[in-house]
Amino acid sequence: MADPVRIGVIGVGHLGRHHARILATLEGASLVGVVDINSARASEIAAASATRAMTDYRELLGHVEAVSIAAPTGLHHQIALPFLERGIAVLVEKPMTRTLAEADALIAAARASGATLAVGQTERYNPAVAAVMPLVTSPKFIEVHRLGVFPDRSLDIDVIFDLMIHDLDLIASMIGSEVTSVEAVGVPVLTPKFDIANARLRFASGCIANLTASRISRDRVRKIRFFQPDSYISIDYAAQEVEGWRLVRRDGNRPSIEGGPLPVQKDEPLRLELADFVAAVREQRPPLVTGDAGRAALELATRIAEKMESV
Repeated sequence: MADPVRIGVIGVGHLGRHHARILATLEGASLVGVVDINSARASEIAAASATRAMTDYRELLGHVEAVSIAAPTGLHHQIALPFLERGIAVLVEKPMTRTLAEADALIAAARASGATLAVGQTERYNPAVAAVMPLVTSPKFIEVHRLGVFPDRSLDIDVIFDLMIHDLDLIASMIGSEVTSVEAVGVPVLTPKFDIANARLRFASGCIANLTASRISRDRVRKIRFFQPDSYISIDYAAQEVEGWRLVRRDGNRPSIEGGPLPVQKDEPLRLELADFVAAVREQRPPLVTGDAGRAALELATRIAEKMESV
């Protein structure tokens, strides 16, 4: 595809406005319009992005080759389906859909029409994650803390689907092994949904992952740690900082511990995600996070939520 991809953004609230900001200047993309049911918000973001404001996503049909959907989760299936059925590429924010059945419907529609379907698991594009990918070879224990202050958005879903799903997707992609058991506990502190949750996953490989996610913390923490034979790796997602330590054995000498901060080429993960999506459409190749990968993360999050509901 030689010409820029004509693309629209649907939902320009907390996250969607950043989709519009980036796509307005992204090489290879042409922002056709932004959509929001709040006409004032749509007009504000459209003006800032030098594009057209709309209040009905169906206005984009026939005018775009791709859309980025950052509307509330409950609307993802309804909005994405007509675009996919017409062969229009879709990037849908996480969680992919409200249910696995809805995710299956989007995957089937994309497969039938040949449309690109991507899911916005942004941490996969975090440069700090890319820096450690070659180093995480045989993790035995993974510990995650993803804590945030109480938000004014995404309160229609549990913290598992709002925050923890980032790490579920990343860990599943790194381990590449079946989850054989799940233990979980969640507490609805400030909303009827689970606001804080902990899950312990055992993989067929023998690795155990312990994940804590909270949206009622006083501090913002985004960290993941990998423990494997003779080495330890830590990622601070937010700061895009990495530390790696390893035990070095030398014949005739005591082992030594070596390591420290690792180099990271910092960048905005969302920009990298959108650039990959646009490139996937232009090059007619799969994106880094496909619809199938998005469904896998949703399925694991659903298993955890069901475990908590049964406690």
